[in-house]
Amino acid sequence: MWNCFTQTKYITQWNQASEDWHCPKAQNDVKVDGKFVYTMSAKDGSVIFDFWGIYDEIQNYAVIAYMVGDERKVRVTFQEEGEHVFMTEVFDPEQVHSDELLHAGWQAILNSFKVYCETT
Repeated sequence: MWNCFTQTKYITQWNQASEDWHCPKAQNDVKVDGKFVYTMSAKDGSVIFDFWGIYDEIQNYAVIAYMVGDERKVRVTFQEEGEHVFMTEVFDPEQVHSDELLHAGWQAILNSFKVYCETT
């Protein structure tokens, strides 16, 4: 699960909120002060942007924390319980979209990640 979340060859496979979006390119330097850049794009080419951030904390197989380009904080934790790993992602909301829309989008990406991990 950790590898699927951190390695670019996997990130580009699951990092989208819906079938009409994709992540055609990803760069990821998983270390404190390392940077990630994920190119997010509508498949029809109508919208494209880079989602990026700088890592604040890395605890291998346990915690990833970072600040995205607009200075919002995100913290992802991985907790093993038996044969399962529970992942929690907490993020500061932005001021452009509603909390409901943000939650739905981030949850959709997590759902895509879950499906990818379970089928790979």
